[in-house]
Amino acid sequence: MSAAKQTATPMMVQFLGIKAEYPDALLFYRMGDFYEMFFEDAILASEALDIALTKRGKHLGEDIAMCGVPYHAAEGYLLNLIRKGFRVAVAEQMENPAEAKKRGAKSVVKREVVRLVTPGTLTEDALLEARRHNYLAAYTQIRDTGALAWADISTGALHVVTCPPAELAPTLARLMPSEMLVTEATAAQWQDMADETKSALTPMPGPAFDSASGEKRLCALFGTASLESFGAFTRAEISAMAALTEYLQITQKGNMPLLRPPVREEAGATVQIDAATRRSLELTHAVVGGRAGSLLHDIDQTVTAAGARLLEQRISAPSRKLDLILARQQAIATLAEDTDHRLKLRDNLRGVHDIARALSRLALDRAGPRDLAALRDTIARADAICTDTPQSELLSELRETVANLGELSELLEQALVAEPPLLARDGGFIALGYDDELDKAKTLRDEGRAVIANMQAEYAEATGIPSLKIKHNNVLGYFIETTIVHAEKMLAPPLSETFIRRQATANHIRFTTIELGRTETDILNAGGHALALEKSHFAVLRQAVLDTAGPAGMLASNLAELDLTAALADIAMARDWCRPSLDNSREFVITGGRHPVVETALRRSGAAFIANDCNLSDDAIWLLTGPNMAGKSTFLRQNALIAVLAQIGSFVPAHATKIGLVSQIFSRVGASDDLARGRSTFMVEMVETAAILNQADDKALVILDEIGRGTATYDGLSIAWAVLEHLHGNNRCRAVFATHYHEMSALAASLDGVGNATVSVREWENEVIFLHEVKRGTADRSYGVQVARLAGLPASVVARAKLVLEKLEKSEREGGRARDALMDDLPLFAAMPTAPPPEAAARSEAEALLRATLPDELSPRDALALIYELKALLKAKL
Repeated sequence: MSAAKQTATPMMVQFLGIKAEYPDALLFYRMGDFYEMFFEDAILASEALDIALTKRGKHLGEDIAMCGVPYHAAEGYLLNLIRKGFRVAVAEQMENPAEAKKRGAKSVVKREVVRLVTPGTLTEDALLEARRHNYLAAYTQIRDTGALAWADISTGALHVVTCPPAELAPTLARLMPSEMLVTEATAAQWQDMADETKSALTPMPGPAFDSASGEKRLCALFGTASLESFGAFTRAEISAMAALTEYLQITQKGNMPLLRPPVREEAGATVQIDAATRRSLELTHAVVGGRAGSLLHDIDQTVTAAGARLLEQRISAPSRKLDLILARQQAIATLAEDTDHRLKLRDNLRGVHDIARALSRLALDRAGPRDLAALRDTIARADAICTDTPQSELLSELRETVANLGELSELLEQALVAEPPLLARDGGFIALGYDDELDKAKTLRDEGRAVIANMQAEYAEATGIPSLKIKHNNVLGYFIETTIVHAEKMLAPPLSETFIRRQATANHIRFTTIELGRTETDILNAGGHALALEKSHFAVLRQAVLDTAGPAGMLASNLAELDLTAALADIAMARDWCRPSLDNSREFVITGGRHPVVETALRRSGAAFIANDCNLSDDAIWLLTGPNMAGKSTFLRQNALIAVLAQIGSFVPAHATKIGLVSQIFSRVGASDDLARGRSTFMVEMVETAAILNQADDKALVILDEIGRGTATYDGLSIAWAVLEHLHGNNRCRAVFATHYHEMSALAASLDGVGNATVSVREWENEVIFLHEVKRGTADRSYGVQVARLAGLPASVVARAKLVLEKLEKSEREGGRARDALMDDLPLFAAMPTAPPPEAAARSEAEALLRATLPDELSPRDALALIYELKALLKAKL
């Protein structure tokens, strides 16, 4: 590096010096109105952003690669780079170029990195999804204890939980952090897990996780003598939080976000749901990708971004605290019963802004006047909510919060215009009448000519010279001009004490005054002075908001809770959902249950959803048989989704429900391989099944579909049989076990607590009609051949399959026969029969038509039509 600096220009020396401090990041190097990138950074960025790659001079005899992005449009480019896995160091100009010139011709403008942009440290709206959290997580282990801390710096939320390594995967699957911090020594250990949750893994030096020094940093950050005022944290939990805040110090260059005091999540406070189950149930994302088709997308009727984020948080982590769930239920019931006030509440909430993120930007000094206006308008909306809604416990906390923000609300109302600009540097956001000096500066800036005209009128009146004029040129600036005759009056006392002679021309004398000179200066400087005053006011208002950050953050939480409650109440009423009965028993009784997402899709097409009951109280395990396409998978998933909805405090899609709280939900439905890890479909199935059998407790709800179908028949049957016995005897959980192995229905007679259920099917004229009704009992067959015909398999294949099936079933009834004998009964077993010739096909259809005809019932016209039809048939086939 030293040799490079000796041969580089001063600017390149500066660039290379800054780049050396951030070797793993692209360096956005501010030059005027652009962020420029050089050398390898430029090559990488030009490819990632699809922008032109140019060059700027030479370095060590080689062209210097260069590309750049406009300063005002940088956010969009940053987002693209972050999504493609880059980190970006932003180096800003710390002085005016004119100041650098004063130091010498070769002096370079001072530049410093003001921010390191990473996936977990985004705050700008343009870089974030409004309705999703963006978490930065940190994981650590101290001896046998592990802990995970996570924060969304765009909202200030900070949480921590004791998390053994075995529980890290489901916790990360719940949070889906954008970035995860680990120690350098353990980075390789957690890479696969980070890849699975699509988290950027960032190794940090071990001292960053030191709990002793970290505790001091945390106490200083939150202004407390001890963290015990927020809870009893373990050393591992303090270590994880310390690493997280240390990383924020590094990336934000000491300008810390407005983190709220840490919330310690109790172990076992939420329902454990692993990554495979989340995918299977499509809780927040559909299997095909995106939110459309997921439970979250289907029930998200929130009208605020904060409410939407809270809903995703609840669905991702249903509660196990009965008192909390019942309180949420009661709040929903209160709004569901009062339609008028619910509608008024939702109308007012539509005017609420995302003030949690606005507060974070204000703390990081990345905010603008609109963030202040967002808080002002939101407080006003909250006040309207309190006014329009009757007194109730639901709004008691909101009323108190609004009262605590009264002074701030009044200040912002007085200070800000109705529609401020986006950026403080644009000015024009302080209201008229708030600051007399600012008003005068704005008047001079915007109405300079009118001010001069008023002065001219005043001087004309004071001197008694109506023809007196105030003029302007580039040499003298503003001056007073009058004729030589009138000038004599102004040169004599007392006017000579005010008017100062400046210049004489052939016919006129020019004067000035101290007041005119001062006004001229004010007019020339008015724009800059007005902007400087507005910026100073912005700083004062920003600090006033930060001084009330506690109540303002509470307001954001209150409104998000109200929004979610009102949205769920709306759904409950619109979709005829019931209030579930919950307790700590092992009950699981659902009457008339429905799949919320499927029901919505059917409603759009005009079809009705067939509701079904599920009772796992007497028989804790249902063995579900029935054909494909009959609705077994839908039934499995709907019961799990009803449990999820019940434990977030929502009403549920059913006629009646009684559920003993569920501790874990496991789902093994559907089949997929994992080629990247070398796992076949069957191996993936077995890995997921093993996880269920090793983890499910007696409060768990397990739904399993087609266990063992990925291998040979008897292998699969034996595995499925043993799995069900293990669930019954060891896990002792509640479960619905769907299978095509009808032989397993015999287990209901030998295992107490196992019952048979099936999905009804009706056959009509060789057609299969799926009734989608679940009833107690067993299915006699799977109707796979009929389903294959519905799928569009060639008729010859379907016919051959029926023949093979008949022979196999006959062989089974006769106690099994040798394979060779079966092959003799099914000649050409490996060769498909050829299609009949066209003549034969036409003859067959003609014969069928004639057999169905009753000649005595034909009129002469009908008979003639029949002949034409037969001729047309022969012509079409031949």
